[in-house]
Amino acid sequence: MACFMILVVLFIFAPITQAADLNAGEQKAAACAGCHGIDGLSNTPTIPNLAGQNTEYLKIQLRKFREGSRSNPIMNGMAKTLSDRDIENLAAYFASLNNK
Repeated sequence: MACFMILVVLFIFAPITQAADLNAGEQKAAACAGCHGIDGLSNTPTIPNLAGQNTEYLKIQLRKFREGSRSNPIMNGMAKTLSDRDIENLAAYFASLNNK
């Protein structure tokens, strides 16, 4: 009975996670295409490719740009407009792209 109660408590208080929305990520990514390419593959050597990057890495970097702990005038401005959900969706979208 004690195990059952523990499971019930864990279920009730477990964080509710929502899967990323790749379509919403793709729509938001349109603003990234000018620098990072429409397919997440940059044509400029100083601008990183985003296609195929690790989801968690992308989320961390976008949050750092948003909070200002990572500095790039363009990215700081772009990231400031992103919600946590936007970041989740963008990261999942770019991670889903082929990096070849």
